[in-house]
Amino acid sequence: MYSLLRSAFMVSFVPGPKGFQLGTTDTTSDNVPNGHPTDNPQGLSSVSHQHVTDWYEEELEEDLRWSFSLNNNGILHAGRSEFQNLTLLDTKRFGKVLVIDGKLQSAEMDEFIYHESLVHPALLIHYNPKTVFIMGGGEGSTAREALKHKGIEKVVMCDIDSEVVDFCKKYLTENQEAFNDKRLVIVINDALVELQKAEEKFDVIVGDLADPLEGGPCNKLYTKSFYEQIVKPKLNDNGIFVTQAGPAGMLSHKDVFAPIYNTLKHVFNNVVAYIAHIPSYADSAGWVLASDQPIQVNAELLNSRINERIRGELRYLDGEFIAASTVLNKTIRASLQNESHVFTDENVRFIHGHGIAGDA
Repeated sequence: MYSLLRSAFMVSFVPGPKGFQLGTTDTTSDNVPNGHPTDNPQGLSSVSHQHVTDWYEEELEEDLRWSFSLNNNGILHAGRSEFQNLTLLDTKRFGKVLVIDGKLQSAEMDEFIYHESLVHPALLIHYNPKTVFIMGGGEGSTAREALKHKGIEKVVMCDIDSEVVDFCKKYLTENQEAFNDKRLVIVINDALVELQKAEEKFDVIVGDLADPLEGGPCNKLYTKSFYEQIVKPKLNDNGIFVTQAGPAGMLSHKDVFAPIYNTLKHVFNNVVAYIAHIPSYADSAGWVLASDQPIQVNAELLNSRINERIRGELRYLDGEFIAASTVLNKTIRASLQNESHVFTDENVRFIHGHGIAGDA
């Protein structure tokens, strides 16, 4: 089904000098002679404490890596489907972590930040949503959040990779209730093809897709033609589209966040960007709302709708924070206002990394 090789997905597991084994390893830093710590005022030593486990490492940029330690059972599952590499890790800091094509997708300890932010603003801003179409979202967390809304009658989750969906059904136990909800319809198909042939329209369409990645499977789902010809015609009157839009930090927002925002501005009358920090990403994430109707972000109204519509408690969002998340700092705000790039089939920007097509 899958393969586990560092070269396949730009993820390394960094152990001590005894080799790439899982479990506790007696290790010392290469910068620590004879196994004894030395003073290093510049802080340049590598791992210098003993009895550490293996480490997950992701290359965020060519000169920047992000790593954290694994528990003794380390890799819970790993492999490769027709479309992408997938790994489930057991980490000390973030719990279970899902990695696809070498990019951390979600972590047990903080995935609620991403998924609440992706789903609830659009559903709460909409005056009365009944139907939702999710592009991607195979792990089930986006559907889980949408199904918290009492008024939702149908959620279609369309993911291209059946093996990812089956994998997440089996291993991500926190989403079992969502997978078993009768309102959820799971479709295995390319979201472009599925939306194009769909006879019905939806109140909210959600883009829970992998970032634009060279060789990745989702790049065409960020283009102007896709938004214009496929997404927009499948929205009901007053419908809202929302998409995840990649890293949105001070040093990363120009890569894809600003171009996605600008691309949607060329398709919809009203576009609103918002961000939140995700600890396991080591960065802020960005989302973009788009509609031909006015998008009103009113904290008092949102709080009222949270109380009326949502079953259970939200862990991260309330009306005040949703409103606050749309207020961007002056640098990012200027970047979005001045961005000129539009995603097309021939001219897509990528974040650092590559999908498995790049290995062919």
